[in-house]
Amino acid sequence: MATKIVFEQPQPAMERFDSPDWSSGICDCCQDKADCCFAFWCLPCYACRTSRAHGECLCLPLLDVCGIVPPITYAMRVSVRRHYGIRDTMCNDCLYATFCGPCTWCQISREMKARFRPITLINARVKE
Repeated sequence: MATKIVFEQPQPAMERFDSPDWSSGICDCCQDKADCCFAFWCLPCYACRTSRAHGECLCLPLLDVCGIVPPITYAMRVSVRRHYGIRDTMCNDCLYATFCGPCTWCQISREMKARFRPITLINARVKE
């Protein structure tokens, strides 16, 4: 009599980070040095990639050249904050978008990664 062995691949699981605060500070770029370097040396490319990951138009951040306060950086920070229920003020959003553009985009990217981080399962079960 033959025994039938069935191997099932684990289904992707997502870890959800539910906190009313940012998962990292505005100057916590040392958590991901590659992203920090990318944002510092090519902010338009980094902002476009982050905007696309958030579900917005790829070229939307290129409109940031308008005005004193970069409108797209400001709007993206507010959008991410509202999407994840993060407590902060619009004054902080405005200040960070105006004076810390690369750091703001890095924080937005880190937040999206922290809120939906895939979990890799390494265990296989044998069903008999």
